[in-house]
Amino acid sequence: MVAVTALRSEAPIDAVSVRVYKIPTEQQPHESDGTLEWSSTTMVLVELRAGGETGIGYSYADAGAAGVVRDMLQDVLLRKDALQTGARYADMYAKIRNNGREGLTSMAISAVDVALWDVKGKLLGAPVCTLLGESRERVPVYGSGGFTSYSGRRLADQLSCWVHEMKIPRVKMKVGRDPEEDPQRVALARKAIGKDAQLFVDANGAYAVKQALEIAKHFEEQNVCWYEEPVYHNDLRGYAFVREHAPAVMEVSNGEYGYAPYNFAQIIKAGAADVLQADVTRCGGFSGFLAVDGLCEANMTPLSSHCAPYITLHAAAAAKMLRHVEYFHDHVLIEQRFFDGTPDPVDGFLKPDLRRPGIGLEFKRQDAEEYAL
Repeated sequence: MVAVTALRSEAPIDAVSVRVYKIPTEQQPHESDGTLEWSSTTMVLVELRAGGETGIGYSYADAGAAGVVRDMLQDVLLRKDALQTGARYADMYAKIRNNGREGLTSMAISAVDVALWDVKGKLLGAPVCTLLGESRERVPVYGSGGFTSYSGRRLADQLSCWVHEMKIPRVKMKVGRDPEEDPQRVALARKAIGKDAQLFVDANGAYAVKQALEIAKHFEEQNVCWYEEPVYHNDLRGYAFVREHAPAVMEVSNGEYGYAPYNFAQIIKAGAADVLQADVTRCGGFSGFLAVDGLCEANMTPLSSHCAPYITLHAAAAAKMLRHVEYFHDHVLIEQRFFDGTPDPVDGFLKPDLRRPGIGLEFKRQDAEEYAL
């Protein structure tokens, strides 16, 4: 017979804290994509204590998300059972009803939801992917960066390193800042990575609808197989038009700015994506990410995660429709600097460490302190 150990039946939350960290970009004075320039990345980190354990979660959000946690969410969490992750998720969304579900409120809830799952895993002595129900032992990743602020040499070196040194067989670059130069930059990228690696492009909504289709002809020449945000993400009609008329070898993706399940349902209904994207730090944490996975399963649509690879890993391992995880350059640098427990990709895959309970990350407080606001 197998011995059964009694599990903890309740774990009241006795503390919720939040800190904000601002980390300068590797490239100064700024990095850029097709529509935005940035000189730093802000991380909002939540720590939640229950039953003698502390769970962590974070979002790459504006510092205002910390105020949502302190001023609104904390009151509905304290003294409630941390093990009831579904009830806590519902409580938080009920609390922010009058402020709207999208934007900062959802990003704040995302960080707390991950912290709840992390503390639950630690209390039960299990990795979160095991609690969620693993669909795979390891998850495919793609190298993501190739910013429009990079020189041609920097672009080629970064993508080549992922493919030839780290053995990641799929990479993504930014386009859209200077459309006339994009065909040349994409050709340079293809030369750097060779003919066998998959090449993705991300315009961050920079193109007009017919412009996106015209430039897709040039991308097709370089065997680009992924076309992310060719037009503004909320222009679902235009998005569907691009998807319907883009080269057949090129999948069109959308969803990184989805905050609630209905955002993703609208994309699917409009026929505006071949592959949905969801960001754990925006869409409601692990609970929200798996809700999107359910939508994808019901509609036979693949799912790819957006950014924040290490906090995403356990949810990605449980997602039934997962295509791959974005190994985003800026966030990789931050997460490897701020946390112990960040595995390196092996042959294009990340694998959760099942010896570590929770999400498997330990916050390196001293290393992060110089970036605290």
